[in-house]
Amino acid sequence: MKKLTLNDEHIAMGGKMVPFTGFEMPVQFEGVNAEHETVRNAVGVFDVSHMGEFLLTGPKAIDLIQKVSTNDASTLTIGRAQYSCMPNGNGGIIDDLIIYKIKEEQYLLVVNASNIEKDWNWISSHNSMGVEMKNLSDEYSLLAIQGPKAVEAMQSLSSIDLAAIKYYHFEVADFAGIEHTIISATGYTGSGGFEIYCKNSEVKQVYAKVLEAGASFGIKPIGLAARDTLRLEMGFCLYGNDIDDSTSPLEAGLGWVTKFAKEDFIDKDFLAKQKEEGVKRKLIAFEMIDRGIPRHDYEIHDASGNKIGHVTSGTMSPSMKIAIGLGYVTTENSAMDSEIFISIRDKGVKAKIVKLPFYKK
Repeated sequence: MKKLTLNDEHIAMGGKMVPFTGFEMPVQFEGVNAEHETVRNAVGVFDVSHMGEFLLTGPKAIDLIQKVSTNDASTLTIGRAQYSCMPNGNGGIIDDLIIYKIKEEQYLLVVNASNIEKDWNWISSHNSMGVEMKNLSDEYSLLAIQGPKAVEAMQSLSSIDLAAIKYYHFEVADFAGIEHTIISATGYTGSGGFEIYCKNSEVKQVYAKVLEAGASFGIKPIGLAARDTLRLEMGFCLYGNDIDDSTSPLEAGLGWVTKFAKEDFIDKDFLAKQKEEGVKRKLIAFEMIDRGIPRHDYEIHDASGNKIGHVTSGTMSPSMKIAIGLGYVTTENSAMDSEIFISIRDKGVKAKIVKLPFYKK
């Protein structure tokens, strides 16, 4: 079991540590509901240093990225980031990721912790172009400072104007006394803020200064459990739950990051055909009408009791005080406002298909 550089700090702050994707991670500190509300209303800091980072360099780096990902990375300019996914050659998804253009001919790929080895091997297997690849996952830490007060709370730590960094843009700049950090206006919560990339040797200093600068704004450490409720309220996919090697980007509602206009990418023909013919199932969002909390793999039925799909993610929404979920259903049963039934303890519990995001600011 790997330990985060900040492991001792998390334990000292009351973090309840659990195994997660090969790391010991804080699942919660004060409690999921309190931590969730902190991020929605003020500012919280997550240690998500388990995520993977690959640096791709060289004149053909963009060609390799274009081949293995669905989005059009050629549109990136220096200082911009892009959400994308990697098809697996069979119509499924190897991983979803964020691609950063650091400088000309250099890109940073940020991947899910559970998929680091799989992603590295997959990209390497397609690197017939002589692209220099470095796996920086064990050398870098990542702090997500999220919430509506994040800009104001962190401004004293950098000489650049944090408010000027647009969504899915980033700066390589000074932060918390460290000269070269990546300050990225990205995150997984829907409440704004930043993700800070720094070396493991620097993260203790950065973390201490973040907590110090944010103290008067009510900053608190946030665990994995609130990260999950926050992302689910926004309808953001979680790899291993809502997307995986058996789900296509089009089934998962990721057509917006699948760009058929670009020259070629893995599974382009398969996905183009799927788009033309229409998918047989879709990822839908639903709110519970009757009492009950949906959980991963619960069956979804129609009014006649026929199985039409399954739940991929579900929780009680701390912001809205209702149970919500994502799941796949057959396309003919995916219409907005349709009533569906979630099988909870062998009983069909009524729900309704709704539009994302669940949480409206």
